[in-house]
Amino acid sequence: MHAITVSESQILNAPVTRREFLNYAFLASLGIFFVTLGGATFLFALPRFGAGEFGSVFNLGVAGDVIPPLTAAPSPNTPARSWVMQTEQGVLALYNVCPHLGCLYGWQEVTNRFECPCHGSKYQKDGTYISGPAPRSLDRFVIRFTDVDGNDLAETNAKGEPLPIPSPDAVMAVDTAKIILGKQHG
Repeated sequence: MHAITVSESQILNAPVTRREFLNYAFLASLGIFFVTLGGATFLFALPRFGAGEFGSVFNLGVAGDVIPPLTAAPSPNTPARSWVMQTEQGVLALYNVCPHLGCLYGWQEVTNRFECPCHGSKYQKDGTYISGPAPRSLDRFVIRFTDVDGNDLAETNAKGEPLPIPSPDAVMAVDTAKIILGKQHG
């Protein structure tokens, strides 16, 4: 028997067979598919909170114009999904979703409190739990007051206590990315 020798130039110059071409085309299309899928997954996973989107900071305006008086009903802010009100201790921004099952609660003028229409949870004006199946008081957002130049004047503490208004001319912002859970009851 004699050995068959094939030179490198013969291998490199050999025509691609139909089977090899289809294999290369399949692997190339599979590679393109997975690169595209990976890129789309990566871009989908990135947080994108622009100004005016829930999960970002909402500049509500000058404190004297946007905060309701002490005796007035809380003011709804639909884009920021919050209720803004003034208590004797300061200003609060409550998340407008009931902590029980995620229903949207509302302010009831007749009873002077928040009530969830779905399951009947009731809360005081400052969001404190009164009764119903909710496991805790209403959740709060962090409020920030700045001057006209953007310098911070005051910010809600980690407990979510009412924030005193530093000046009627301060600019009020609600940070919907920072939710402070309500106090557990019972």
